[in-house]
Amino acid sequence: MKKIHIILIFCCMSILTGCMYPKENMKQNAIPYEDQLQVVQKAITTYKEQTDGLLPIKTRDMSTPIYQKYPIDFQKIAPRYIQEAPGNAYESGGVYQYVLIDVEKNPTVKLIDVRMAEQIQEVALKLRMYRDEHQYPPFKKVITDGVYELDFKKLGYKDVPQVTSPYSGKGLPLVINEKGELFVDYRIDLYEALKKNEGQFKEGEDIRGILSKDSPFVPAYSLPYTVKNGEPIFLKS
Repeated sequence: MKKIHIILIFCCMSILTGCMYPKENMKQNAIPYEDQLQVVQKAITTYKEQTDGLLPIKTRDMSTPIYQKYPIDFQKIAPRYIQEAPGNAYESGGVYQYVLIDVEKNPTVKLIDVRMAEQIQEVALKLRMYRDEHQYPPFKKVITDGVYELDFKKLGYKDVPQVTSPYSGKGLPLVINEKGELFVDYRIDLYEALKKNEGQFKEGEDIRGILSKDSPFVPAYSLPYTVKNGEPIFLKS
């Protein structure tokens, strides 16, 4: 009997340990480690130098939004230039997609939190179901030309759905354009960034780069913004 108890205890401990490790790994895979970014950056630089200026990126349509346009293809750099994709990379079961910005002048490694896409897709699904029945999205009000706020109650939400900001951790609202496409509204984060960089931008300039300048993240799933009277506004196309 004593042996059976010992075996049962050992089995329970094994099961608990097995359950704990994946959670711990999930936590580790959700941290944007600076050293991992630097390792990938070095691999990108070396690859470019040895391939006459080519970049190890996946092919995307020309119409792809700029911050999602150049995802890194780890199959092109591993294991020659990097042992393997970082543990926090989407390809390794992590929550970040590694992308490049400024590909023409200074290819720089940044991150997209793919959990944002999951949050957007959830709303997009409800929006699609609504449009199947009503044809048009449930617009609530016009924010600016071609950008609208949605009536989320008509989509079945009690509270307005928000996407977690990779910069501030605050909840960011979603907006919709005239094509029925959903975007994250970064005006809250841009307002704070502009206060720290007052006078550096002119009206008509796309100011989104201010968010990724001192952060590992890009403002993914966003529309262009500019500044007017010191405040961020949507940039008219």
